[in-house]
Amino acid sequence: MDTPTKDRIAKLHPSVRNEVTSIIQECDTALTGRAKVRVTQGLRTFAEQDALYQQGRTTIGQKVTNAKAGQSIHNYGFAIDICLIIDGKMASWETTKDWDNDQIADWYECVKIFAKYGWEWGGNWKTFKDLPHFDKRGFNKWQALAKLKLDKNGYVILL
Repeated sequence: MDTPTKDRIAKLHPSVRNEVTSIIQECDTALTGRAKVRVTQGLRTFAEQDALYQQGRTTIGQKVTNAKAGQSIHNYGFAIDICLIIDGKMASWETTKDWDNDQIADWYECVKIFAKYGWEWGGNWKTFKDLPHFDKRGFNKWQALAKLKLDKNGYVILL
């Protein structure tokens, strides 16, 4: 697991850090070829979320989210985005490539592993598919998370 991935996992909600670490390690083991998983996004501040929301609306770029600040599961530390790092150098979001030649696309090997741990894949969404995105089932309703109290570190307190 690379340093950027470790750093991003360390900022997720404390209740999912160990699980995400296990998922990434299991994905990396399953991908016996040239690909390894990198977490590209984890916890986002409200300001970061608002900037992403403005992209393609009031700022230059393509729309990348329909979630305003506070409306993304990333804002609560229960969501990540990934890419595959090929040969330790090149980032890939190619979902159909089979870098380890086992007849299963590497991306879908990871999708299955995330699902086994109870994570929802943004590629299964009916509208605005988000292929790099995974969020923890049971914690993927921002309306409920927004109502929870925060601990001293700014994470929602789970009952």
